[in-house]
Amino acid sequence: MRVAAEAGWRLLVIAGTVWVLVQAISAVRLLVLSLAAAILVTALLQPTVARLHRHGVPQGVATVLTALCGFVLLGLVGWFVIWQVTDNLEDLTDSLQGGVDELKRRLLDSPFHITEEMLDNITEKLSDGIGSSSDKLTTAGIHGVAVIVEFLTGVLLTVFSTLFLLYDGPRIWKWSLKFAPAPARPALEGAGPLAWRTLSAYVHGTVIIAFIDALCIGLGIYFLDVPLALPLAVVIFAAAFVPLVGAVVSGALAVVVAFVAEGLVTALLVLLIVLGVQQLEGHILQPFILGRAVRVHPLAVILSVAAGGLLAGIGGAVVAVPLVAVANTVVSYLLNRDGEQRPQEQS
Repeated sequence: MRVAAEAGWRLLVIAGTVWVLVQAISAVRLLVLSLAAAILVTALLQPTVARLHRHGVPQGVATVLTALCGFVLLGLVGWFVIWQVTDNLEDLTDSLQGGVDELKRRLLDSPFHITEEMLDNITEKLSDGIGSSSDKLTTAGIHGVAVIVEFLTGVLLTVFSTLFLLYDGPRIWKWSLKFAPAPARPALEGAGPLAWRTLSAYVHGTVIIAFIDALCIGLGIYFLDVPLALPLAVVIFAAAFVPLVGAVVSGALAVVVAFVAEGLVTALLVLLIVLGVQQLEGHILQPFILGRAVRVHPLAVILSVAAGGLLAGIGGAVVAVPLVAVANTVVSYLLNRDGEQRPQEQS
């Protein structure tokens, strides 16, 4: 009973700590997401700054040049993604609704004794959901001044945080270690570089894998004469930054569009292409590009994406998996470090 009571109290303390942390993050969600975005962008751009500095370019100049080119490139990619999605959103919505109608017709002709009344209720809900989602997407940025101000504030925070992290990242890390308890500083100081290498590998690898996924599936869709090949490839690229869930959603969208436009055979071929690319990604690209240090169990990926999405929307879902990968690296390092120190203390 005593052991159970102690375990119960510890679980309550952990649950209370997690609850307080969640409430704190929710209260300053904009700040947390901006800082997380800045850290991810820094992980993407920092090798370029280091390379320029090794070739004799001053640190400040290398930081400004890299940040300027990086943010311009990221802005162009973001603009292209938004342009393609919004410009073809009506066609994508029509394709989804057409897919619902085609599926309804085939189910009525099937031997499963499905009535038209049952399908009408389902299709009405699906159509309403698709229509309301498209309305939300097309009007997402014009709901009011507060949304625009919040977005611009987040962008400015991300830009300035990235500049400081690129220019003075090591000193910022050493300064932040002062807030940790003195006995924990050596362990955290050793875990920091490993965590940063994991994050950098994840960011660079995810960009490469997202591009390969979009290129392979996009070319397959194009050669099968499926319409909206470029917008679908753009959606696949953007969705790849939400592991597992993004691939399923974007792949399903491509299959539905192929089914409506070209029929069942083409849809099955698109499905084979999507599954083939995902198998290529899971068994070859991820182990080769990301390496073992970044590998996270699929269950942890799904749970972290769900938790991040519930806490902070799409931004939280994007940030969740690299956070889990970094935490996995840090915990593994600390456990190995403790395991090495105990035999030394006993001897």
